[in-house]
Amino acid sequence: MKSAIEQLANYKSVHLNSTNLKTHFVGIPLIIWSIFLLLSLLRIDVVGIEIGGSVLLLVPVMLYYLLLHWRLAIGMAVFMVPVVASTEWLSQMGAASVWLALLVFIVGWIFQFIGHHYEQAKPAFLDDINQLFIGPFFLMAEIYFMLGWASSLERCITPLARDKRLLLEQIKTRRVID
Repeated sequence: MKSAIEQLANYKSVHLNSTNLKTHFVGIPLIIWSIFLLLSLLRIDVVGIEIGGSVLLLVPVMLYYLLLHWRLAIGMAVFMVPVVASTEWLSQMGAASVWLALLVFIVGWIFQFIGHHYEQAKPAFLDDINQLFIGPFFLMAEIYFMLGWASSLERCITPLARDKRLLLEQIKTRRVID
C-alpha cells in the first residue's frame, strides 16, 4: 500500500490550479453524497438489523483512511457522519432518491471536468482507480492545510506533487516533439 504522502502527492500533481481545486471542493462532496444515496437504497440485513449499503462501504473506506493517516481520518469521519445520516434518511423516498442521486452525481462530475479544463491535466483516477478514494481524503488534507494543521505533511506533499507534474509535462512535451 502506498503511503499517504505518495497518494496525496500523486493526486495533488494534477490538482495544482486553484480554480480546479475550488471546483473539486464542490464536485467531490456532491459525487460522494450521490453515491452514498444510491448505496443506501440497497438494504441489507446484518444480524437482524437492516442497514444501507452506504454503511457497508463506509467501514472499509474509513479503515483505509485510518491506515493512511489517522488525523485526516478523523476529519473524514466528521464529514461522513452527516453524509451517511442524510442519505440514509433520504433513501426512504424510494425512486425519487434514485433520480436525485443521479442528478447530483452528474452535477458533481460537471464541476470535476470544468476544473480539469482549467488544470489542463486529466483526472488522477484515469491512471490509478484508487485515486477515486483519495480525492475526498485529499480535500480533507487541503482543509487541514488551510487551517494550519498538518503543515509537515503539506511540506512533504507539495514539492513531490510539483516534481511529478513537471515530469509529466516533460514526458508530454517529448511525445509531441517525437
